[in-house]
Amino acid sequence: MGLLSLAIWTPIAFGVVLLALGRDEQVQMVRWIALFGAVASFVLTLPLYSQFDTTTAAMQFVENYSWIERFNVKYHVGVDGISLWFVLLTAFINVIVVIAGWEVITRRVNQYMGAFLILSGFMIGVFSALDGLLFYVFFEATLIPMYLIIGIWGGPNKIYAAFKFFLYTLLGSLLMLIAMIFLYTKSGGSFDVATWQTLQLDGTTQTLLFFAFFAAFAVKVPMWPVHTWLPDVHVEAPTGGSAVLAAIMLKLGAYGFLRFSLPIAPDAAHEWAWLMIALSLIAVVYVGLVAMVQQDMKKLVAYSSVAHMGFVTLGFFIFSELGVSGGLVQMIAHGFVSGAMFLTIGVLYDRMHSREISSYGGVVNTMPKFAAFALFFAMANCGLPGTAGFVGEWMVILAAVKFNFWIGFGAASALIFGAAYSLWMFKRVYLGPVVNDHVKELKDINVREFLMLALLAIAVLWMGVYPKPFTDVMDVSVAQLLKHVAVSKLN
Repeated sequence: MGLLSLAIWTPIAFGVVLLALGRDEQVQMVRWIALFGAVASFVLTLPLYSQFDTTTAAMQFVENYSWIERFNVKYHVGVDGISLWFVLLTAFINVIVVIAGWEVITRRVNQYMGAFLILSGFMIGVFSALDGLLFYVFFEATLIPMYLIIGIWGGPNKIYAAFKFFLYTLLGSLLMLIAMIFLYTKSGGSFDVATWQTLQLDGTTQTLLFFAFFAAFAVKVPMWPVHTWLPDVHVEAPTGGSAVLAAIMLKLGAYGFLRFSLPIAPDAAHEWAWLMIALSLIAVVYVGLVAMVQQDMKKLVAYSSVAHMGFVTLGFFIFSELGVSGGLVQMIAHGFVSGAMFLTIGVLYDRMHSREISSYGGVVNTMPKFAAFALFFAMANCGLPGTAGFVGEWMVILAAVKFNFWIGFGAASALIFGAAYSLWMFKRVYLGPVVNDHVKELKDINVREFLMLALLAIAVLWMGVYPKPFTDVMDVSVAQLLKHVAVSKLN
């Protein structure tokens, strides 16, 4: 078993072990096993970075075994500069989520921790799969643990939210499966994604394939107007579920555009780029305005996630190295920042059991350490230079301005809206006098919460101050992808 398979299957194995430990008296042991499994999984991903060759666009750490021989389905995995950082990000966020749920989750602890570990393995599988059917299996498998996480540990309307999440994402994926079956027959019985990318397809076929993949990936991002499931799910999901959903699961759709839509249907991608750019700008501007009027903190951050992911799809469909790299950097940065935002809301919710902004005020007076972290993450969320939130957005804005000044101008407006809703929320929740006795009785963060937020703060600051390690990894792969898309268009 290679490094990549270890990264995929180690958290899944630990998750299965946890599911077998069901007794209440084993809760503390369950927590330590979950933490050990999450940390071990993250440590196993580190050699993928340290041994990664940044000078080639070829897939690395490749494993290719026959899986279902009759249909020529392979267990074929590997990573390139586009997918590597998402494998590491997934494993890192999983450690944070286990720490976040350490004291908060008191019932079915083994199932909660096990679900997150299994989900982590599935998501790494999505980012690593080089066989179309294997990608589909991992892509759909991620729905199951997240559905259970929302449906069991969620809020009052958890069943509604879980069903909405499952149905939205499943329906789009069925069209993707039809597209994959077509490509399988067109390629002479191969599910190899690299083979699909070399097929010469006519314009109509490419358009149909492009929109079939769009149905699956746009919902997952989520792009406007198929974003309506996200706020409902975030509101009802437990804190860990919201963090993983925002930090990793939304990236599966954006990653799919780069791995399938652009290289397999390049002419259609160019032809319909205007639509993708328009939808991305609506997400950036309109959804940013919607975020401003939210009274629920989780809903506000959920809508801000839609706006920030609009930058990602905008960058991809400008078809420039700066734009695509900026979109990828924005995905990683959003993983750190949005995950942190939801975890800070979770810290308050654990104490007050309210997400309403009106329930708070003057929190800085009773929780000064925590308020400092919250301010830092709010600044990162609105794109403060020196934080991770700035780097990707700035790269995409620069690429957009070079492409078309007015598109760049529209994208840049998100920096104003982001500052407005992030800082206004911070002002109402944290600043001013203490508004009620509940806030007066709040206790500042403990060592566990400090560690959880400090790890994310270090990641946000590191990426903001020194983004070179992130861009160095992806540069060659991005250039190769755009070269392939450009050559296909010329043909």
